[in-house]
Amino acid sequence: MCSTCGCGTDEVRVTVLNHDHHHSHDHDTAEHVHTDHDQDRTHSIQLEQAVLAKNDYLAAHNREWLGARGLAAINVMSSPGSGKTTLLERTIRDSGLTLSVIEGDQETTVDAERIHAAGARSVQVNTGAGCHLDAAMIHRALDQLQPERGVVVIENVGNLVCPALFDLGEARRVVIISVTEGDDKPRKYPHMFSAADLIVINKTDLLPYVDFDVDRLTTDARALRPELEVLTLSARTGENVDSWYAWLANLRPVNGLVLSQPA
Repeated sequence: MCSTCGCGTDEVRVTVLNHDHHHSHDHDTAEHVHTDHDQDRTHSIQLEQAVLAKNDYLAAHNREWLGARGLAAINVMSSPGSGKTTLLERTIRDSGLTLSVIEGDQETTVDAERIHAAGARSVQVNTGAGCHLDAAMIHRALDQLQPERGVVVIENVGNLVCPALFDLGEARRVVIISVTEGDDKPRKYPHMFSAADLIVINKTDLLPYVDFDVDRLTTDARALRPELEVLTLSARTGENVDSWYAWLANLRPVNGLVLSQPA
């Protein structure tokens, strides 16, 4: 079990697709009395550190594995329903880039089947009760996927919390947010947005019908990470998707080589 979020890993499956409770702390007393609760909390912190340290070790291995093959991976994170899979389908069909996709969901192979139907290699990782992918899952998935060139896209489990904590061996982190979710997400989920290299604001075709301020979200996100890139697009209509394709085409693996693209 992951002590960071409480989710388990016993139910993880990798499937290849062919082609008002709170803890109170007494800070006012001169001497703090150690209780069983304090010991449990200390043990929990130590366990969390151990889990993340092991994950970081495996992530470094994944990064080396990808770099040795001239590949770069991106970790795509979002809430459920942001349009991640729809954007990937369009990218596979229209961009001319070579993508291989690792799909993360708690259950079903629906998204991996969609990616495979669009024309890309795909592997489904089902996490069971887990709310994020980790480096060990990606290691298993890469072994099954065996990508040969281009970009490896890791579509993480829909969640704006835990995925930000786990390095998977990716070269870049992408957060996709739809305009239907509200422009306050960087303030509500600062860890996710401060960990991102790129924010993709999706479903811009719906901007006339929702209360969403692109400038406000951009300002709040760049307050967390000034160098953050922001793209606005509509995966449904194709508006400004070329900017996304160009961003992908300019990715570099860790060894600095240009990604191999189809002739």
